[in-house]
Amino acid sequence: MKSKVTQNDVAREAGVTRSMVSYVISGNSDRSVAPETRQRILDAIEKLGYRPNKAAQALQQGDVAFASNKIGVILCNADVFLRPYYAEIISGIHTAAHEHNHHISFIRFFEDLRDPVLFNTLIHEEEIGGLILVAVDQAIKIEDDKKIIERIKKRLNKIVCVEWQYEGLSSVMFDRRETASKATEYLYREGYKDIIYIGQNDERVEGVRQILSLHDLKSDPAEFFFCEAFTMPGGARAMEKIPEGGKYPRAIVCGSDEVAVGVLSVLNKRKISVPDTVAVIGMDNIEVAEYTDPPLTTMNVQKKNMGARAVEMIVNNTCGQDDNAIRIMLPASIVNRSSC
Repeated sequence: MKSKVTQNDVAREAGVTRSMVSYVISGNSDRSVAPETRQRILDAIEKLGYRPNKAAQALQQGDVAFASNKIGVILCNADVFLRPYYAEIISGIHTAAHEHNHHISFIRFFEDLRDPVLFNTLIHEEEIGGLILVAVDQAIKIEDDKKIIERIKKRLNKIVCVEWQYEGLSSVMFDRRETASKATEYLYREGYKDIIYIGQNDERVEGVRQILSLHDLKSDPAEFFFCEAFTMPGGARAMEKIPEGGKYPRAIVCGSDEVAVGVLSVLNKRKISVPDTVAVIGMDNIEVAEYTDPPLTTMNVQKKNMGARAVEMIVNNTCGQDDNAIRIMLPASIVNRSSC
């Protein structure tokens, strides 16, 4: 039977000390390793087929220390993987974790945590050093779901909410109200007065209302909040509520680019000129926004940066809880294209 390759074997092959091999394998940044030395070690690892003995590492470092550079990610639901907005957030998490020598231990859905066995397996300081909760507010339906969040708080010290807020936990998100205000103000300054909103029923509605009220336009949500929508199909269904040949608003603020894509699809199908007849502005600046017909004017949201900042808060241990919880609101900026 072939004997297991050890770090000592790698060290002899690379002509370095065992401690040097250990530093390279662990990704430890406290000690600098010359690039050529690091490459020799990596070449030796590949040649010998070395695989880390996780049990031995955990025994040597202690279970908590061994898990300290591991991050868990909880998503609201499986639909997130179909949404380009959240794909960029997850990309930011992965990239930042790699840059900080941390590892994504798992990506699971909130509903998975309703299984007590799985909860006890995943949510533990001997399994992960930090946890990122992405848009989990969309999955909290009943009081028992809030109890799950409270149980997580008791188990882990480093928790960051991304794209939502929870009392007593640190969070990072974009300023929805300010972003909607900027989008509406942009339309007003471009000369549009008959403005409606289609999108999520959250702080964005208040942001639109604020600007409409400021300029003495219709500011009662019953007048300008045309329809709640979250996705491309939702945006399309909203526009289909207007009968063909009916009266269209002069401009539409969409709560997301996905909603805006759905709105544009119906306008184009009905041969309604954009922006000559109806102007459209989105929020997010997902990749497809540049390739719609016409290219979509939108608000650039720092999606990857949200994910990256969440990782940095865990790495730097700045994601306090309760009185020490911090909330980071990232600003958005206008991206001028052709839809308004």
